[in-house]
Amino acid sequence: MKKKKVAILFGGKSGEHEVSIMSARSVAAAIDKKKYDVVPIHITKDGRWLSPAASHKVLGTNYEELIHAGAEEKLKVQERSVSALALRNRFAFDFQSEKIEIVFPVLHGPYGEDGTVQGLLEMLNVAYVGCGVLASSLAMDKAMAKVHFEHAGLNVGKYFSVMRGEVESHLKKIIATAERDLKYPVFIKPANLGSSVGISKAHNRSELTRGLNFAAQFDRKILLEAFIDAREIEVAVLGNEDVAASVAGEVEPCNEFYDYEAKYVKGDSRLTIPAALPRKVIAQIRKAAVAAYTALNCEGMARVDFFLERRTGKIFINEINTIPGFTSISMYPKMFAAAGVSYPSLISRLIDLALARHHDRRRNKVS
Repeated sequence: MKKKKVAILFGGKSGEHEVSIMSARSVAAAIDKKKYDVVPIHITKDGRWLSPAASHKVLGTNYEELIHAGAEEKLKVQERSVSALALRNRFAFDFQSEKIEIVFPVLHGPYGEDGTVQGLLEMLNVAYVGCGVLASSLAMDKAMAKVHFEHAGLNVGKYFSVMRGEVESHLKKIIATAERDLKYPVFIKPANLGSSVGISKAHNRSELTRGLNFAAQFDRKILLEAFIDAREIEVAVLGNEDVAASVAGEVEPCNEFYDYEAKYVKGDSRLTIPAALPRKVIAQIRKAAVAAYTALNCEGMARVDFFLERRTGKIFINEINTIPGFTSISMYPKMFAAAGVSYPSLISRLIDLALARHHDRRRNKVS
């Protein structure tokens, strides 16, 4: 059987750049080498697309360099690269000349998980793993996603969003609204990021002020959410039209909440798979995960995160991640592994789903 060429697209112009590199390394290590030839393509923080040879070097950088220095700066890669934004013929020709049959984007956050790269690949008529443009864009904007969750009848905690310009010009009004409608503690987060980058938990007015200014460093839109005393439950979802939900997993963060440090630096947060919950509750959460996935028109894959309120047992949806973490400690592959789907098999199924969707889309008439 002829092996398919799979480009792993990673890095990117995002605060989750280093996490993306770690995810790409895991995918490259786990992918079935008998079925696929891997072509790594690293996008630097300033938007340069590096050659496969230079990208291989980035994948070999150790963990400490990724977290503390940034791989491409540490390696001082001097590479003539191609601008994706220009959409010049050479860029499209490079994909063709490399005979790339499918792209596996492992780009977390803006310019990767938000529909931008997906739109680029659509224009180039290249198959790619994961959600399409609309679902990627909706899920990335956590405030817009909540609107769709509410429309689908899912429970959403109290929230409101503001723009960075409002933080700079109407800070007192924002604080007054948060104190009146949300109460302390309040979570503040960039609306268009993941991996808990830029998130803080405010217990008072001074912490709220700092949190707003901190989140505004990462995104133009900032989301404020009421605290819910709850267990954090996650479900992995896989599929196009026929959707399957994994077993549920529970996250018990080592810090006050599951922030970036708890996820990737300390490494001693507790992940329980499957979650120790009654069957009825697990069934409700898995059903809600599929409903949320469908509400945003997701395809391929996504991880759906929930809060299970301790006092009432009420299930609240938190968010959807359309390119969830694929590191060695990430919940998405671990939850499917617990459901009997190995990491290499999961990658193969995602590739098959992407090719099926791509072939189906090519049936559309254009004249």
